[in-house]
Amino acid sequence: MHVPFLLQLVSTLGTIYPTSSGPVPPGVTPLSVAELASFAPYTQFARAAYCGSDALKNWSCGEACDAVSDFEPTLVGGNGDDVQYFFVGYWPSEDAIVVGHEGTDPTQLESVLTDVDALHDNLNPDLFPGVSSEVYVHAGFRDAQASTAREILTEVQSLIESKGTSNLVVVGHSLGGALAELDGLFFALNIPSASIKVMTYGTPRVGNLAFAELIDSKVPNFKRIDNKRDFIPILPGRHLGYVQPETEIHILGPGSAVACPGNDDATDSECQIKTVPNIFEGNLLDHLGPYEGIYIGTIFCY
Repeated sequence: MHVPFLLQLVSTLGTIYPTSSGPVPPGVTPLSVAELASFAPYTQFARAAYCGSDALKNWSCGEACDAVSDFEPTLVGGNGDDVQYFFVGYWPSEDAIVVGHEGTDPTQLESVLTDVDALHDNLNPDLFPGVSSEVYVHAGFRDAQASTAREILTEVQSLIESKGTSNLVVVGHSLGGALAELDGLFFALNIPSASIKVMTYGTPRVGNLAFAELIDSKVPNFKRIDNKRDFIPILPGRHLGYVQPETEIHILGPGSAVACPGNDDATDSECQIKTVPNIFEGNLLDHLGPYEGIYIGTIFCY
């Protein structure tokens, strides 16, 4: 991802939807060092998703795989181009099924085009039963998630039965975070008995206010982590109707982060929107990390 691409992304958006005008929530809450440290295994899973199918099948992706060495992959797919790499498997130490999605690789043209396809559209009712027609999402993200949804759902359901667990963890960075966010809602609607945790990193906005509020209500164990001056989480623009879900964790520096209230906190100076009011005041390198010492991206595999 690079600045000209992001300018093209912004220019492609044209449909406007209303944003929230509700009461202002309480201010930020500092996170403890221990809580920040507890995110590390999920960060490593998000990092591992970039490492290619062979490394994922063998769980041999270097530091990321070593950090969660007991993970047992059972399904690996994608090609890193028109279909992002993904993995599904069992994590014995947490008795959880984990689903991870690769983010955008700027060297792969079709992945970039997925991001550029940013017009609002409805979710597929076959995949997202009962969702209101007032819910709109980024069409490229929707189509990318739909391309692997049924295959992943089948594997998750099989693991739930064979492992006897209802714990489900979904992770991703950048575009992979957008896919994880959609997957979280998808699993909540299709496996209502599952206990779902979603952890995303540097995730762009995925849908409108109605979508964000649906994530808030259906996927309460959700955290979206953004890093310092990373400008990806402020795209696509709020003035175009895009809204982030609740539970923003904004990393300020090593060992320092705050939990920001509400959907897209634009009030508190320590949160993403005030820190990065536009892409020209951002820093693309912060998109890669460090997330408490961990960098995420293809170049950080092995």
